[in-house]
Amino acid sequence: MSFREKLNLDKLPEHVAIIMDGNGRWAKEKGKMRVFGHKNGVLAVRDTVEGAAEVGIKNLTLYAFSTENWNRPKLEVTALMELLVSSINKETKTLMENNVKLNAIGDLESLPKRCYHELLEAIAKTSNNSRLTLTLALSYSSRWEILNATKKIVADTTSGKLKADDINEKMFESYLSTHNLPDPELMIRTSGEHRISNYLLWQLAYAELYFTSTLWPDFRREDLFKAVYDYQQRERRFGLTSEQIG
Repeated sequence: MSFREKLNLDKLPEHVAIIMDGNGRWAKEKGKMRVFGHKNGVLAVRDTVEGAAEVGIKNLTLYAFSTENWNRPKLEVTALMELLVSSINKETKTLMENNVKLNAIGDLESLPKRCYHELLEAIAKTSNNSRLTLTLALSYSSRWEILNATKKIVADTTSGKLKADDINEKMFESYLSTHNLPDPELMIRTSGEHRISNYLLWQLAYAELYFTSTLWPDFRREDLFKAVYDYQQRERRFGLTSEQIG
């Protein structure tokens, strides 16, 4: 029996976040350049997005490019940006066919102009789709996001728009780039690494974490279903006891 058949479709996480790790190692194992791994990683993205939409997951967020990734070799960064542009162009049709809405979080204005405009165009084109919201974390880091939110709150407090007593969790979340998304209930990381890597630190406070040794280019919808099935076997207590939940 496949993991797809084992899923309880009434207990799906509303939001799944993924750290797509292992493209470089996958390419190295095959004696190829790292960019070869990134290109094959696009196939994993497509199949995972289609799988999420298939079973009814409403939100999927993918860590595509961190602020730290800008420090990688210039050739790799340039190739990644070109791949991002071409992938957005190619995949927009697939997003439309699957009724998927594209969203993006991060310091988007730091992206190359062509990449930034292609991204905004795809976001606008898919804005009325409603089956699944696919969020790409681009030029993103959670510390950047939290600092950015804090600066905005300080500015609004200084200008009198906010009072110190107004600052609480809900208000703070409204300043985060994920303010229009529910917090992820499940975070998946591929490639066998056991780190969160500056990803959605505020939002993952109560998420279930799932780590798999599968390298990202080999990840497919059945791997997603396996992770969701594992999630469904866990008891989510949010600081309460089992007896209180029961």
